[in-house]
Amino acid sequence: MLHLFVRVQPKASKDEFAEVQEDRIRIRITAPPVDGKANEYLIKFVAKACGIAKSNVQIKNGETGRNKHLCIIAPLNLPAGVLKAG
Repeated sequence: MLHLFVRVQPKASKDEFAEVQEDRIRIRITAPPVDGKANEYLIKFVAKACGIAKSNVQIKNGETGRNKHLCIIAPLNLPAGVLKAG
């Protein structure tokens, strides 16, 4: 299992893994932070980047904030932001 500590920036101009700030990987997503849409979109984006099903990505902490703790079960790929941090 992979644990990612991220800072999410909703309503960005494009979806991407960005720089590491304060021990968290910044993830920019285009979804707005309304009615849980950003969280759903984040899970879909991370799952696609890791080559796994959405059900293998869980938000453990931070559902209502920008700082989140994600648990990723059996990722097939590591996103570029994770490689930069490692």
